Amino acid sequence: MEAYSEFAQVYDLFMDNIPYEEWCDYLVTLLKQHGVSDGLVLELGCGTGNMTEALKRRGYDMIGIDNSEEMLAEAIEKNMSSGTETAAADDRMSEGMKDGLKPALYLCQDMREFELYGTVRAIVSVCDSINYILEPEELIQVFRLVNNYLDPDGVFIFDLNTRYKYEKILGEQTIGETREDHCFIWDNYYDISSGINEYILNLFIQGEDGRYDRYEEVHYQRAYDLEEIRQLIEVSGLRWEGAYDAFTMEPVREDSERIYIIAREQGKSKTTEEM
Repeated sequence: MEAYSEFAQVYDLFMDNIPYEEWCDYLVTLLKQHGVSDGLVLELGCGTGNMTEALKRRGYDMIGIDNSEEMLAEAIEKNMSSGTETAAADDRMSEGMKDGLKPALYLCQDMREFELYGTVRAIVSVCDSINYILEPEELIQVFRLVNNYLDPDGVFIFDLNTRYKYEKILGEQTIGETREDHCFIWDNYYDISSGINEYILNLFIQGEDGRYDRYEEVHYQRAYDLEEIRQLIEVSGLRWEGAYDAFTMEPVREDSERIYIIAREQGKSKTTEEM
């Protein structure tokens, strides 16, 4: 079954422990540190649009790309319901932005072959979306497309679950959670030799008749070492900028569970683009 199909309708319920606004604050800090305080920003693997919408409320013009139609349907619903009321309620927005929000554009595309009509100031990818790219050759293709669709000297920021997290935290673990009318069981199986983490997600969703329907989704993510990522970035044509232990400005540690990586576009001429 395609990943994030049935799970899409309850994704936000089970992910309500993720502090998206705090994560967004950190991401905005990184964007501004690298010269992107406004303008057009693309999120790859946007899912149900939580981060896309949060960045929109910070004043960025947003595009969200995901290959799950079901997840995007949830994102589009949020996009349509957001507006002056949402903006006015968010104290992170400037007064000048509270008059209204420009709707985000959502596109159903695979990040390995995404297409845009022009370039953007920044591209971001969070919530371990990049870990879903299982082959280094395919990751190079993602990075090449990123470099192609960034403005001259544009910035690319993405996060990764680390090998440490898969080996020590997730691997061979079973996680379960029960809500009023939904529950899930999440089994993890990590293969050290391949770096692939397989997790089997069983969902039990209560229907209108009170009975529970069971759905199963199988997801795969890959662990990448930091040096491997650096090499893939450089091979793709991007310029390596640095990496941080997630939500800090500290270097990556051996026991970092999530890291953020920053790269820049290279190869375009600002003069040419401005002519």
